[in-house]
Amino acid sequence: MREIVLLTLGVITPIGILAVNASAFVMRHLTEFRVGIAACALISGLVLNGLTAWWLLRLANRTAPPLYRDYRWWAMGVATVIVLLTAAGGGYLTYLGLGDPRRLPDSLSVVVASFMILLPFAVTVAARRIAGLGGIIPVDDKEKSPPPKRGAPLGRRT
Repeated sequence: MREIVLLTLGVITPIGILAVNASAFVMRHLTEFRVGIAACALISGLVLNGLTAWWLLRLANRTAPPLYRDYRWWAMGVATVIVLLTAAGGGYLTYLGLGDPRRLPDSLSVVVASFMILLPFAVTVAARRIAGLGGIIPVDDKEKSPPPKRGAPLGRRT
């Protein structure tokens, strides 16, 4: 146990020094990093909200297949527009929040980042409660079907 504690303390200090120096470098060159950070926020929003939308579309397909089949393209279109708008909004608001290094930490950036992280989780929890699902939805229907029965090997006639 003692070796683990000493190793942890030995590793944390250099990592902390590197983090502080990287942060200072980013702060000095914030105008150059601003576009990159906003682009990363856009990509993050696309990924997180896209995965949530995909999960919701799968949930809709499982819970209301006829309705989903009739309005599939509309549902996918609306989901795509919502994902694009929220991701673009997150990227743009992040870009605005990083405008002045003297105002950092910026409350707008913190709120936007918190919203970007919490939104997919909140939508998932709400959808599960509405659908009455407490557990994880199986990835495919293979988990629901019984295992295949074993019989005589194919090609042999008895």
